[in-house]
Amino acid sequence: MSAQPKVTTSRLKTKKQQGQKITMLTAYDFPMASFIDQAGVDIVLVSDAVGTVGNGRTEAVSVTVDEMIYHTRAVRNGVTHSMVVTTLPFGSYNSIAEAQHSATRLMKEGGADGVHLEGTRQSGQLIRAIVGAGIPVMGHIGITKQKIVAAGRPKLPGRDAGSAWEVIEDALEMAQAGVFALVVECLPLSLAEIVTRSLDIPTISIGSGPACDGQALVTQDMLGLYKGIAPRFLKVYADLSETIVAALARFRQEVEIGAFPTPEYSYTIDDSELNKLLAQHHR
Repeated sequence: MSAQPKVTTSRLKTKKQQGQKITMLTAYDFPMASFIDQAGVDIVLVSDAVGTVGNGRTEAVSVTVDEMIYHTRAVRNGVTHSMVVTTLPFGSYNSIAEAQHSATRLMKEGGADGVHLEGTRQSGQLIRAIVGAGIPVMGHIGITKQKIVAAGRPKLPGRDAGSAWEVIEDALEMAQAGVFALVVECLPLSLAEIVTRSLDIPTISIGSGPACDGQALVTQDMLGLYKGIAPRFLKVYADLSETIVAALARFRQEVEIGAFPTPEYSYTIDDSELNKLLAQHHR
């Protein structure tokens, strides 16, 4: 495991102030979380994309708080350095009381270091309530599941002056409400730069260009483990799916032709003990 100190909200803000880039990747289980932690990545996001990427559903809005707690606990067990942030799933923070309850469960039962939520300028009161309960909150603007559900399809935000101004207002209100960082997804590069320069808190880009304070990807996408979508911003760093399928096929083939296991992969018994066993068997 990494010997680096634990990443905290204050450490992330310091990185922004010093011009150091922040990194964030997703994980839903112990092994992947451990790999990300060993790589020195700042934040492990337990995203509700587990619904699609992890569970093979056609959508992520059906993911529950209980499911997020389960996956967060597994990730927590694999991390010593990275900050673990868990998504409040769709429909789990429709009221202040529900938001506080859901966020508290993710912290206490899941072991998260903070929670992540999609919001707008109308979310200020909810964010203040969660932060007021002592829970760090990471906000999220741009393309969100809420907007996709409402519109019926993804729609790139901020492509005209009116919607760009709305994005800026969303960012300012969420920052004023107390989020420690803001994920900005699929904003035009220039708009993401304006948002980043307007805020004291770090911005983390998902497809919003290099001017943000950090960058994030879905780990399974960038490792070629999930190919259900291929957004423009996705860079595939390794195509592990081909490597894995080839290894699994080789296993099957070797078993079928009797090439595995060979004696070197098997256990033995001392010949004298085997002779005793055989003598007893033939009595």
